[in-house]
Amino acid sequence: QVQLVESGGDSVQAGGSLRLSCAVSKCTACCMGWFRRAPGKEREGVATIARDASTTYAESVKGRFTIYQDNGKNTLYLAMNKLKFEDTAMYYCAAAPWTYACSFSAIFNYWGQGTQVTVSS
Repeated sequence: QVQLVESGGDSVQAGGSLRLSCAVSKCTACCMGWFRRAPGKEREGVATIARDASTTYAESVKGRFTIYQDNGKNTLYLAMNKLKFEDTAMYYCAAAPWTYACSFSAIFNYWGQGTQVTVSS
């Protein structure tokens, strides 16, 4: 059982920055991801990171968001810069154990409870 606990969500003005954190219990060969769901919209993938640290990003966040992990602290991060109003959403981290082909279409079996990001224009 993989446990995920997100933190770091907040209310910021457009153009600002936030860093989300996700504390991860032991997860073997995990593909990790950040997803978000805005009010009235479907959940969408934001970024993924594989065991070899290769990453993928949604087009809407490329160049602004960075996913990375500190394996020593068992923590996944999402650094968000130049935030836009349309980034407002509940953000979730997710884990797909024993997954080497890491992408938004991986089977993410484990999810955190979410952390809210609100960007005011």
